Amino acid sequence: MTSMDLLVARAQDGDRLAFEELYRCHVGRVYGLCLRLAQQREQAEELTQRVFVQAFEKIGTFRAESEFLSWLHRLTVNLVLTDMRTRRRREERVFPVADLEPLAGHCAAVPDAAASGVDLERALSVLPPQARAVFVLHDVEGYGHGEISQLTGLAIGTSKAHLHRARRRLRKELRK
Repeated sequence: MTSMDLLVARAQDGDRLAFEELYRCHVGRVYGLCLRLAQQREQAEELTQRVFVQAFEKIGTFRAESEFLSWLHRLTVNLVLTDMRTRRRREERVFPVADLEPLAGHCAAVPDAAASGVDLERALSVLPPQARAVFVLHDVEGYGHGEISQLTGLAIGTSKAHLHRARRRLRKELRK
C-alpha cells in the first residue's frame, strides 16, 4: 500500500488531517484543470473549492479500483461540466442592458493578451465548451478518448470529432 493509499484510507475513516494532506497534494492539479476548462480564474478558484468539498463528502464512495487522482479528476470534470451547463442556461435567460455607461467605472482593466503571454488561453476561449473540454482533457491532461467518454458522457467518435475541430480552430486562432 502506497503512502497515498494510506492517506486516502485515513481520510475515509474521518481523519481531517489526512484529507488536508490530500488537498495539499492535489489542489494544484485540480485548480489547473478547472482553469483550463472554465477559462476564468475566479470561477476556477470557486470550482476548486467545490471539488474538494464534494470530495470530502464523497470520499467514502472511493473504492480504490482506480487511483485516487483519477477519481478526483473525474469528480472535477463532472462538476465543471455541470457548472458550465448551469451557467449557460442561466445566461440564456439574462437580457443585455442597453446603457452600460453607469457600470464603466467598475470594470478592471484587462491586460493585453500578447503582453501577458496568454495567446493559447485566448484561443481556447473561442472554442465551444465541449470542444474545449475534450481538447484540455486529451492534449493537456493526457486522457484517452475512452476515458474522456466516461468523464463527459460523450461517445468516443464525438470526442474525436470535437478534438479534431478544436485543433483546427486553435491553429486558425493562433495564426492571428
